[in-house]
Amino acid sequence: MTRSISRRAERLQARISDNGISRLSMLLCAALSVSPQLAQAQDQDAAAEEETVLEEIVVLSAEQQLKQMPGVSTITATDLQQRPVANDISEIIRRMPGANLTGTSASGQRGNQRQIDLRGMGPENTLILIDGKPVLSRNSVRMGRGGERDSRGDSNWVPAEAIERIEVIRGPAAARYGSGAAGGVVNIITKKPETLSGSVSTYVNVPENSKEGHTVRGNFVVGGPLNEITSFRLTGNYSRTQNDDADINAGASSGVQANPPAGREGVVNRDIRGVLTFEPTADHAIDLEAAYSRQGNLFAGDSQNAATGANAARLNSLVGEETNSLKRGTLAATHRGIHDFGESTSYIQWERTLNSRLSETLAGGSEGSISEDLKKSTIELDTLTAKSEWILPLDYLFEQKLTIGTEYRGEWMHDPVSAAQPGSSSVTYPVIPAIPRNLDPDSSDWLIGLYAENNISITDDFTLTPGLRFDQHSAFGSNFSPSLNASHALTDTITLKAGIARAFKAPNLFQQNPEYILFSNGNGCAVRTAAGCYIIGNENLEPETSINKEIGISYNDDLGWNAGLTYFHNDYRNRIAPSTTAVTSLSTRTVNVYQWDNVPEAVVSGLEGNLSVPLHEQLTWATNFTYMLQSKNKSDGQPLSLVPDYTINTSLEWQAREDLTLILSATHYGETQSPSSRSFNGSAVENPEPREPYTLVNLGASYDINEQYRMTAGVNNIFNERVYREGSGNNAGANTYNEPGRSFYVSLSASF
Repeated sequence: MTRSISRRAERLQARISDNGISRLSMLLCAALSVSPQLAQAQDQDAAAEEETVLEEIVVLSAEQQLKQMPGVSTITATDLQQRPVANDISEIIRRMPGANLTGTSASGQRGNQRQIDLRGMGPENTLILIDGKPVLSRNSVRMGRGGERDSRGDSNWVPAEAIERIEVIRGPAAARYGSGAAGGVVNIITKKPETLSGSVSTYVNVPENSKEGHTVRGNFVVGGPLNEITSFRLTGNYSRTQNDDADINAGASSGVQANPPAGREGVVNRDIRGVLTFEPTADHAIDLEAAYSRQGNLFAGDSQNAATGANAARLNSLVGEETNSLKRGTLAATHRGIHDFGESTSYIQWERTLNSRLSETLAGGSEGSISEDLKKSTIELDTLTAKSEWILPLDYLFEQKLTIGTEYRGEWMHDPVSAAQPGSSSVTYPVIPAIPRNLDPDSSDWLIGLYAENNISITDDFTLTPGLRFDQHSAFGSNFSPSLNASHALTDTITLKAGIARAFKAPNLFQQNPEYILFSNGNGCAVRTAAGCYIIGNENLEPETSINKEIGISYNDDLGWNAGLTYFHNDYRNRIAPSTTAVTSLSTRTVNVYQWDNVPEAVVSGLEGNLSVPLHEQLTWATNFTYMLQSKNKSDGQPLSLVPDYTINTSLEWQAREDLTLILSATHYGETQSPSSRSFNGSAVENPEPREPYTLVNLGASYDINEQYRMTAGVNNIFNERVYREGSGNNAGANTYNEPGRSFYVSLSASF
């Protein structure tokens, strides 16, 4: 009987600790899980044994401990209700310390395709997870010469209303997640109804300026138990954000380029996701999941570089039309178990992405523009991921929880789009035969990882978490990622935490494929010639690596005061970037061939801070900031990405009544420095102007009409601080994106 109680308590502890609840809450809830009648029936020995069990569950797993490190933030379902996003959860993640939105590189070529950038490491080093499973659909989008993808990223596959919480993990704590997490991890945890229930939500956002795109959204979440061992979850969503008008940036870009750069692209989302859960015993659960999403764009006229003449006219004629779409489907199975010796979680997931888009111009045209034949082609990407993780409590010298795990990722791409660019028969390419010049449209890679972490309670006040991850990759071979994190409670309210870890990112399939060919007629060439140049993949690339270090101090008391300051420093090595040194050339026509290559060194460092002050029982003031000390390529001094020197987020939350919450918030962005030269060809930027500082102020209200109905309404950017894109590429320095003006929103939801 006691063993059954122990299992129930441990299982409840696992659920509670996932939600970040305090140790005291764990003890209380575990105790409540035992019925009063049963508790009274236990004799003194059984009671003593039960007390021992409850003491043991206080020891956290390595993952739970790492989620309490300085570089970790959590966005709750309540946050998403009170501050609803217009389209993408990146809008609220950017308000976390250490987070910003930026393009894949500092080129500014896809200025408005801004994605989550953690600690200045770039979107490609931010790993997106949904319920702990990697989302890799953006890998199907072709990577251009400047390192840009025409992609919205992978943060918009789950509607905000279906999210229970979002964990934003930065720095050394993210290294355990393997390739692509050098900047950090965004783990989207979906809602799991405990009782048979559901909700329906609608959202509308209307900009004051008619040239800016509006948003409408509707979705449902339903789920709960079907019988004693079976439960389900079902989510559906439709969302439409209109594109900006083609001439929205005309006034700001006059004198910089002949035709105005594009505004923000629109998107139409359709999502359906279902999960069936079986719990044959109290200690085991199996999830069977299927999901399908379709994201279609609403074209805003964008190209990677300034378009002119017939090319510009063609782009303008397509504004408001769908020019590309991503279809993502997943099938997954997950097992969670509680055993006599520990806990386990294992899953396998198949993800299939179809990236369909109108053909792009390359030779003689503006790279990334749409070609005149207006024919669609599709890149297919299949990804298989599997993971098994085991948490084993140990009682040897110290109280410990050892975590061991293994992970597999495999990618298979069918890319007839790139294979249709056969190159010149008179140019010699590494590994590509001259005749016949038939490029293979298929490429693949795989990665196997093994890892171990141990959370060791040295004393009641000092916890040490060493870890080691080993990865074997099909292209570059092996990689070791050691880590060490520590937490020391100096007093009951002050805690000192520090960590160091080696993180890595494997080259993507475009970068490492020697048969991936791009042609440039001049703009993309390091040395501009009349015959242009070719850029190809490099099968000898090494993985990007970084040594991530952080140290932070935090203060928390029972009165609601919360403060923290963290210093982080990342030494970034072997960053993959386009080479400016030709590997082969044909002197008679001066045609150069370039490859992707590893840049020796880069550095990122900065400060993160937060402060929460309970001004009154119903009034709380919260602030966080990020200050970038360094973010540059050491070889040329150029910035790695276009992020502000500093960012300050502050909010005042007033619980005016039990059913009414008012939130006044503001974000101030400091100056964003412009590159002085282009990374992909070394040429000087014509207008290396920085993005000047600006401030956005928002006001929102959330009102519970009754137990079933809730309304949220507000004004974004109250003072109409509009920011315009002043040019394509680096034509406008760091002024490469739009920040929308004043808009009004309302959201209604009903639960049942």
